[in-house]
Amino acid sequence: MRVAVTGGTGFVGSHTVAALLRSGHQVRLLVRDETAVPRVLRAHGLGLTGVDVVVGDILDEASVTTAVRGADAVLHAAAVYSFDSRDRARMRRTTEHGTELVLGAARRAGAGRIVHVSTVAALFGRGVRVIGPDSPVGTSREPYLATKSAAERIARDHQRAGSPVTIVYPPALLGPDDPHLGDQATRLRDVLRGLTPIWPTGGFPMGDVRDTAATLDRVVGGSVAGPRVFCPNTYVSTKEFLRAVRLVTGRSLPAVRLPARALGPVGRMCDLLQRIWPWHLPVQYGAIHTCACATRVDDEVSTRVARPLADSVADTISWLHAAGHLTDRQAGRLATPSANRETPAA
Repeated sequence: MRVAVTGGTGFVGSHTVAALLRSGHQVRLLVRDETAVPRVLRAHGLGLTGVDVVVGDILDEASVTTAVRGADAVLHAAAVYSFDSRDRARMRRTTEHGTELVLGAARRAGAGRIVHVSTVAALFGRGVRVIGPDSPVGTSREPYLATKSAAERIARDHQRAGSPVTIVYPPALLGPDDPHLGDQATRLRDVLRGLTPIWPTGGFPMGDVRDTAATLDRVVGGSVAGPRVFCPNTYVSTKEFLRAVRLVTGRSLPAVRLPARALGPVGRMCDLLQRIWPWHLPVQYGAIHTCACATRVDDEVSTRVARPLADSVADTISWLHAAGHLTDRQAGRLATPSANRETPAA
């Protein structure tokens, strides 16, 4: 099967491309930088065999049309996952308008299967107690959640119009080999660097990128069907998350937990400061707000049992250390000999 993929050099996308290639599919990637393709594939022990590259942008209708032409299936994984206040305009352009262009082009091209990578966060809303296939689209005005909810509405509109769209819902994700050191990996790194001694109460559904990639591979291949598919996940409180990090590293990592809603104004103030402060701030309103409004996914709808949280945390920390993002002391008992470590990414 020929599968056109957007976002194939991102965290979810790169793991999914590796899964698709191992399943024997041919993959066509729409990328802005073709030099990134061999690098992300090499991280998974793969080369360019079975891979076709189209250089372009999901905001450019002509390049999107070229990428999806003749594809049996289209996997739309491109989006901006960020709680950084400086990324708001980019999230709206990429996540919302990009979804309009890609799903529309895939439908016109006659793709037999169109897979939209959403997120469980697109379904968070006031009064929601549990998330499932019949949950309405979320109502949050926080920029990341709002843009993912907007993309969700676009995908559901295509479903109602009869387009063969399957919406897949990953949770917050950990795991190794994150090409761009995304939000969750950065947050874990900040914890181990001692930059987040105060945490909000609440929690979030969490899973492993490798489980999500396996689910997307099965959806593309047709072994998992349905209009809405939930990836393996477990609802994890912030207390449980910190406990897992302490357990696998052997470090004490002192932290205070305060009510998430009480920390909201602090997050908003940090968002305003981040707009003029050139360096990354580890406190963000969006992350605090998510902990306050996140709810669990119905246990009956996940495609399979999620791997243990401690395994995902340990594998992520081991990779962060090996890639040079953590020192031996920060990685604790997961530190590997320095001679085996990679040079940190710029």
